[in-house]
Amino acid sequence: MQILISDPFDASLPHMLTAYGEVTEDKGKLADADVVLVRSKTKCTKEYIDAAKNLKLIIRGGVGLDNVDIAYAESKGILVRNTPKASAIAVAELAFALMISVPTNLIEVHNGMKRGEWLKQMRRTELYGKTLALIGMGNIATKLAERAVAFGMRVVAYDKYVKESPIATMMESPEEAVQDADYISLHLPLTDETKGLVCYRLIDACNKAPVLINTGRGLCVDADCVVEALREGKLSWYATDVYPSDPPAADYPLLKCDRVTLTPHIGANSEENLLRIGEEVLYIIDELVKGGKL
Repeated sequence: MQILISDPFDASLPHMLTAYGEVTEDKGKLADADVVLVRSKTKCTKEYIDAAKNLKLIIRGGVGLDNVDIAYAESKGILVRNTPKASAIAVAELAFALMISVPTNLIEVHNGMKRGEWLKQMRRTELYGKTLALIGMGNIATKLAERAVAFGMRVVAYDKYVKESPIATMMESPEEAVQDADYISLHLPLTDETKGLVCYRLIDACNKAPVLINTGRGLCVDADCVVEALREGKLSWYATDVYPSDPPAADYPLLKCDRVTLTPHIGANSEENLLRIGEEVLYIIDELVKGGKL
């Protein structure tokens, strides 16, 4: 069995995979690969899949599968898997870091110090007592909710497929969830239904001017709507780790917008998480080999 590692994983993974066959990071060997490991960069399109003549399994290291044409892969008899639980802590911690950096004015005061400015006059606000609205209530959102509750926040959430949570008050619609939110955090897969979910309708449902945080998918946000909402004061800040493409196009409107914090899609890149992803990859392959499917 030949295993192609197409995107960056933990450096220990290739050696651990040798128990199952030949391991390569040479993308030129796609045609010979039985298993392909991808993260976000590689797009497993119809053309990509057609070029992999021997392919039996695609594993996406991370949450979501929107960079894999699942229907086409499965129509060719190719198994598709991901590692949905591995990234929960890493992404939740980044979302929380973005959330806490905004009321602390962390970036502005840091840059002021580097410029020789003493911005003692700047005032902070606290997370304590504020309301966090989670749109999507999966593994990552649950970990973020736990951290928010530890800081004394009230947590509400909306998820089409989740009706009860031991840690968040579930709402009937996204609009109801954001109504009294001080902070909104997005944790959604990219689907036809979630694309552009954050638009004028959702923002207009907010009674306050919340901070919007996105560590889910860039296209779940209508960037032009967010720019206008920031300019009009309907949103107080936008903090994101995700974009329509990696990296975003030079003309992506939020790159040059004020009151925005940007990170380069590093949510899942903790050392610990890359190890967890590798462990899940090994588990998936081992189970399929033992079950006679590989």
